[in-house]
Amino acid sequence: MDLLSLARNVKHRVEEPLTDALTVAKIVTDPRNPVLLTLSTALVNPLYRAAFLASAAGSGVLRCLAVRPCDLESLAEYLDIPEDDRPRLRAWLETGVRLGELGRREGCYRLKSPTARLLAQPGNDAVAAALEEILRFHVPVLLDAPRMLSAGRRFSLQDQDGTVIARSSLALRSMVQAAIDRTLDREGPVRLLEIGCGTGAYVRYAAESNPRLTAVAVDLQQEVAARAADNMAAWGLTERVETRQGDLRTLDLQPQFDLVTLHNNIYYFPETERVEALERARSLLAPGGRMLLTTSCQGGGNLGLDVLNLWFTYADFGGPLPQADELVSQMEKAGFTDVRATRIIPGQPFRAFVGTNSPVHSA
Repeated sequence: MDLLSLARNVKHRVEEPLTDALTVAKIVTDPRNPVLLTLSTALVNPLYRAAFLASAAGSGVLRCLAVRPCDLESLAEYLDIPEDDRPRLRAWLETGVRLGELGRREGCYRLKSPTARLLAQPGNDAVAAALEEILRFHVPVLLDAPRMLSAGRRFSLQDQDGTVIARSSLALRSMVQAAIDRTLDREGPVRLLEIGCGTGAYVRYAAESNPRLTAVAVDLQQEVAARAADNMAAWGLTERVETRQGDLRTLDLQPQFDLVTLHNNIYYFPETERVEALERARSLLAPGGRMLLTTSCQGGGNLGLDVLNLWFTYADFGGPLPQADELVSQMEKAGFTDVRATRIIPGQPFRAFVGTNSPVHSA
């Protein structure tokens, strides 16, 4: 029995027949027990539940159980689990039952907690991905930061799962869409270049907002670009949107675009390279074209953004979230004119930055 379980159950054991009263007295009066009980209730159990839910959402188990209750064999087939590993899958599922996230009736597992039911809804996939991002990427920097410094270790791009980040970023969908609405020409023909396209959802939104829009959607990570291409095919946009893997700094494209967009990714460029990256983005715009950049900025007291900022501080690529005034200055140094920074929601750290490639700079 682990110490946390012992601390939770010791009060029940004092009512049982005991052969060693002295030993039990020592356990009951141990001053660490109240601390262990507090940790268990306030920290450990919620952490276990969050981790299980993140795993169940990311693996598709919640989505599967949202359709109907499933027995072990059905879930194993859905997850493509080998026969020898199915007892291990059962152990994981039973832990979910113990945590109260799943239920089991007549040999079938089902969603039980309100949180599990909510995360299983397709419309909440971005929230489920955000939970997975927190557990898989944010918690490690809080847990390992001092040891990483001692070992001279940094996070790399391979420490992220690009598909999870792409899905998680859609939690900001409504704010990014509001920025697109303020910037996009809805009537004339528009040539769009999106840098860091993620799932492709924002390109889709722009294409649906303007039927005359065509686009090139680019993502640095191959698996993310491939997923975006699949999405474009599913959405019927393949003829209007070209999807490719690529790096803004080395893209082989002509300066033909009316709009270049970067959503939630400027911090993937080191601070010392941001002006150069912005110059490169401007060089792909036609004269008079504009860039729309959306991002959360430092400040505002958002703890989640503070931890995200910490993660990039410990990474060997990218850099911290931008300061709003600093990013405006960097855009102006990159040659953009009429640069504007706008809060999408008053008082919130998320902003839209718009700049123009004036004819004099594009010559």
